[in-house]
Amino acid sequence: MLRDPGVGAGHTVPVTLDAAALPGWTHTYSGKVRDLYVPDETPAGTAISAAHGDVVLVVASDRVSAYDHVLTPGIPDKGVVLTQLSLWWFAQLADLVPSHVVSTDVPAAVAGRAMVCRRLEMFPVECVARGYLTGSGLAEYRASGEVTGIPLPTGLVDGSRLPEPIFTPATKAELGEHDENVPFSRVAATIGDGAAATLRDLTLAVYARAEGIARERGVILADTKLEFGTDPTTGAVTLGDEVLTPDSSRFWPAAQWEPGHAQPSFDKQFVRDWLTSPDSGWDRASDTPPPALPADVVERTRARYLDAFERLTGAPLAL
Repeated sequence: MLRDPGVGAGHTVPVTLDAAALPGWTHTYSGKVRDLYVPDETPAGTAISAAHGDVVLVVASDRVSAYDHVLTPGIPDKGVVLTQLSLWWFAQLADLVPSHVVSTDVPAAVAGRAMVCRRLEMFPVECVARGYLTGSGLAEYRASGEVTGIPLPTGLVDGSRLPEPIFTPATKAELGEHDENVPFSRVAATIGDGAAATLRDLTLAVYARAEGIARERGVILADTKLEFGTDPTTGAVTLGDEVLTPDSSRFWPAAQWEPGHAQPSFDKQFVRDWLTSPDSGWDRASDTPPPALPADVVERTRARYLDAFERLTGAPLAL
């Protein structure tokens, strides 16, 4: 779908920002990939609050993480892909669930990679839908024949399509920690039966819609992770964070799907594979940070993100 742009073919470098670069906003938090800003107390910040209410500016950086480490260098244009693809998906899902996005009118320094979003009261759960067996779900299945307490048929292998999509929630981990897959009953005990059922139903509805759209475009949506919160103004359960990006989902080329082994994917799996290969020289079990990513790994990973965007949306990313 995409031509190989080649190193240095006009794409941007990973952005490094400070609060001074974003008039009207003050930096408040940095995660593995995203930086959050709140309106400051200047006239510009006051105008933002007056126009949009209680909001945050969500900036997607070009940082890439794997195995609980933030790696260097970043992946050029990754933050733009994450933001623009999320916006595209929010539009496809608008009739199913509202999103937290209120504006894309953002400072020029972060144009294309930032969204002004309503501050939500987030549910303390990662909402995961799986239509195919792989990753941590496969590990659970091999150990017990179940995933988060849901029994599955015998004989499934890596990449098997499940009889029907399943909701396999996880606890939210702190930075540097692992999310933990948990049964639905634990979610219900934490947030209540009604809220848990709502999150399950919305997660599966979003997955069903997105899986169908992706399949029409020759892409398999194997699984995805969503986050929801409550809009403090309307009380509506609202889709937050990012949605259906290569960072939060597994996308596979449908023409190459072959159960029984790991599938080729449109995400940072290429980075993970290099880190665990002899070429990297890194021992994942050690306390040593991962080495810097080689230029060819960076460029080939970038190409996968851009390919995913174009296949799903039907148009190349405007850079």
